[in-house]
Amino acid sequence: MSEPKLPNLRVRGLSKSFGGVRALDGVDLSVPGGQVHALLGHNGAGKSTLIKCLGGAFPPDAGTIEVGGSSCTRLSPRESIAAGVAIIFQTLSVVDSLTVAENIFLGQEWTRYGRIDRRAQEEVAAGLLERVAAHCSPRDRVGELPTGQRQLVEIAKALSRSASVLVLDEPTAALSGAESDALAERVEDLRGQGLAIVYVTHLLAEVERLADAVTVLRDGRVTHQSDVSGWTRRELVAAIAGPAAGSGAVPAGRGRARPAEAMRPARLTVEGLRGPGFGPVDLRVADGEIVGLHGLIGSGRTRILETLYGRRRASGGTVCVGDRAVAATRPAEALAAGIALVPADRRQQGLFPGLSAQDNALLPSIRPLARRGVRRLARERRIFDALSETVGLRPARPRLPAAAFSGGNQQKLVLGRWINEARSVDVLLLDEPTQGVDVGARQEIYQVVSALAEQRGTAVLFASSDPEEVVALADRCLIVAAGRIVGELSGAELTEAALLSAVHDADVDMHNPDKLATSEGAV
Repeated sequence: MSEPKLPNLRVRGLSKSFGGVRALDGVDLSVPGGQVHALLGHNGAGKSTLIKCLGGAFPPDAGTIEVGGSSCTRLSPRESIAAGVAIIFQTLSVVDSLTVAENIFLGQEWTRYGRIDRRAQEEVAAGLLERVAAHCSPRDRVGELPTGQRQLVEIAKALSRSASVLVLDEPTAALSGAESDALAERVEDLRGQGLAIVYVTHLLAEVERLADAVTVLRDGRVTHQSDVSGWTRRELVAAIAGPAAGSGAVPAGRGRARPAEAMRPARLTVEGLRGPGFGPVDLRVADGEIVGLHGLIGSGRTRILETLYGRRRASGGTVCVGDRAVAATRPAEALAAGIALVPADRRQQGLFPGLSAQDNALLPSIRPLARRGVRRLARERRIFDALSETVGLRPARPRLPAAAFSGGNQQKLVLGRWINEARSVDVLLLDEPTQGVDVGARQEIYQVVSALAEQRGTAVLFASSDPEEVVALADRCLIVAAGRIVGELSGAELTEAALLSAVHDADVDMHNPDKLATSEGAV
């Protein structure tokens, strides 16, 4: 009888808190060499925090990390690499202007007589590229390579540093179907070469194809851990969603008493909308209704919002706000028609960090509030003070730079642009409305959005990858897969378990080599 393999990676009792919020709570994980271990859980479950503890970005509060038999209570980024841990994040760290070989040896260049030995580096890089079956040359510029090849360059770089533990964070999020299949083959090859592979994904089809074992995180705790064999997709969905998710109980935030959707006039009507990577799409959002768009990464949900906002140009279909036809080709036209968007990436595309909180919140309203081109600062201050109270802004300091606020309060500033008394919209689009927001601020944002729909009759259409958020906020949810709406859930049917089952079943039904080739970008 062969002896069991010793783990390349072992995590024991790992815990990490941020400002009193427990992100990891006594997590145990063991991954032997030659195993692909899937790490599952919806957004906020603790997956990213665990990865960053392994990579040295976050110091854990308690617990140990053991790599290759050496145990420690924390790792610095340099120590993590030296120990043999390599993490390939969704946002690749390659330098586009450098060659493949230069990227592989970046920070560990080989020198001869005081100069970089490029020939030796290229010879070794060629062997590493062959090992990962990459179709590129050591002399190719990385910026000219397709995403799948750039990812393989990252993996080759990890192998050049003698990595024994490879962590892949949503590795197929930005890949086409063909590239995803090619990566799966590389993962199987690396498993055969003895690497311990932690594979983070939302796609259960990838788990079924690649994983030997699975760990499910929920609220920072391990809720399920086993070999994959013998488990059905339904059982994995139940483990991710949790035992209460399928109970049909109405969670906090969905207790709004509303008339039937069909009895209310439509505020937003979309028919046959098409654009790059999605369509045709038909949907309707009534006065005061909150509708969610839920799908896996690459499903097209963000592209739909971008097109409605004029960020992307539609190639067909019609959009109406009330009884007015809208053909927005740029955001200014969408705003003029009463459609506004709060983007997912508030720091890059929603916020002006150096401007004050008041200027950020009232930016679209400064000119309308002015008199003969002169700002009316006293009136702006009154509107800001009222808005701060409405959204629960903390601290409610108008002159404080936006960069000084927490993520949740920054999101309130961006949201506040469209709900203050000087500016209102007919249709509010929200993309991942509480991404990077703590639990307390999350509930406050849900309350603000719910009150906006109930009191002003605003139609709210939001995209979210978090089933818990959809259940907490939406009156109805539209399931999006391969750029189309393929299902709808509402009422007692709208549960986390039902959402997870719907999106994964839809992904299998719609899967084909021509599925969306890129992940959805922030607006």
